[in-house]
Amino acid sequence: MVNVKQSQVYLLYGEEPYLIQEHKNKIIKKTLKKEDREFNISQYDLEETPIEDVMIDAETFPFLGEGKVVIANHPVFLKAKPDKLSFEHDTDSLLEYLQNPAEYTVLILIAPYEKLDERKKVFKQLKKNGEVINCQPVKEWDIDQWIQTLANDLHITVPKDIHELFTQEIGANLMALRKEMEKLSLYVGEGGVVTREIAEQLLSHSAEASGLKLVDAVMEKDLGRAIRIYKDLEKLNEEPIALTALLASQFRIISQAKVLKQKGYGQNQMKSYIKAHPYVIKMALKRERAFTQQELDQIMNQLAETDYNLKQGKMEKALAFEMLLYRLINIKQNTSVSS
Repeated sequence: MVNVKQSQVYLLYGEEPYLIQEHKNKIIKKTLKKEDREFNISQYDLEETPIEDVMIDAETFPFLGEGKVVIANHPVFLKAKPDKLSFEHDTDSLLEYLQNPAEYTVLILIAPYEKLDERKKVFKQLKKNGEVINCQPVKEWDIDQWIQTLANDLHITVPKDIHELFTQEIGANLMALRKEMEKLSLYVGEGGVVTREIAEQLLSHSAEASGLKLVDAVMEKDLGRAIRIYKDLEKLNEEPIALTALLASQFRIISQAKVLKQKGYGQNQMKSYIKAHPYVIKMALKRERAFTQQELDQIMNQLAETDYNLKQGKMEKALAFEMLLYRLINIKQNTSVSS
C-alpha cells in the first residue's frame, strides 16, 4: 500500500510513524544498493542543525558508490508557528538547492507534524520540485484493508471475523499493528491461519480494550471472567482508581449513546456530542442495547461511590474494585430477575 515515485527530493509529513518509516525505507532501497547504505546515508535533526549545513552535505559527492541519501528530520520552518531554536535556519539555501538538486543525492525531509503551512514559499517549492507524501494516521474504517495487506505481506491468513479484535486492542496504530502481525506470523508460520483463540492469547492488551472486556463481563453477568480480566490488568500495574475511571468513561459513553439513539441521532451525528473515537462510539452502540437506562444510572452511581471510597482510602483498593465488579453484575442480575 506504500508506493513511491522517483524524485531527488521528498517531503514526508504527518503523525503516522509507520507510514513515514515505510516510505523512507522504500526511497532508500530505490536509491542505494545494499552495500552502499553504510557510508552513504546521512541523518540530521533540524532542531539541532541548521538547514544550510544539510545543504552543504547534499551538494557534496558521495564517499563511495554512485549516490547518497540525506535525511533531515524536524523541519520546524515548515510549521505555521515554528518552534524557537537557538539558531535561525537559512531557508534560502534550501530554496536555492530545490531549483537545482544534486543528481547524485536524494534529500528526504521528515516532518512528523499534523499540519504544515502550505502558504510558505519553501513548501510550495518542495511541492513543485519534489514529491510531497502525506503520512497522516489511518482512519478506523481503513484498518481492515491494512490487516489484509500486512497478512498478505507476511503470508498468513487473518479471517475477517476477528479483525475487530485487532481494532479493539490496537486501534489505528499501524506501527503497533505491524509488530503484532509479525508476532502472530512467527507463531503460526508461513501459510498459517490466525484463529480467534490465537489472537486473543497473543495480541498485546491495552487498558481501553480491557475496559470494554470488563463492560462485556458485566453485561454477560460473568463475575469470574470480570475478576480474571482485573487480575490480568493488576499484573500490568493498572491501579484500581484508574480502572474505575476507565469503567466510568466506558459506561458514560454507552449511556450517552443510548440517550442520543433514543432521540434519533445516527452514529456520525453522535461524534459532535460524544468526545470519543468513532470506533468507541460504534462499540457503545453495540452494547447500549444490553442495558436499560435505569441500570446505567445505577451503575454510574456505584462507580462514583467506589471512586470516592478509593480516593478517601476507606477500603483496601483491590478488594474495593472486586466488590465494585460484584455490585455492577448484581445490578444486571437483579433487573433481569425483576423483569
